Amino acid sequence: MATLYIREVPEEVAETLKHRAAAQGKSLSAYVGAELAKIASRPTNEEIVERLRARDSSNGPTSDEIVAAVQADRR
Repeated sequence: MATLYIREVPEEVAETLKHRAAAQGKSLSAYVGAELAKIASRPTNEEIVERLRARDSSNGPTSDEIVAAVQADRR
């Protein structure tokens, strides 16, 4: 497991993180590690776009069908 050192964290940010960690009964290190794991598990916008472009959309609705459905909903 890697060790990270974070410098120049604003005092108010550090205090907020300490309070949140304490509220969950965790050490600051464990709390921040869990939060970083959550962030790292989320795909970036670029990854989402790549996934969407890679999907087979040949059997989905056409643009005209989508526009017609939206227009029908507005009536």
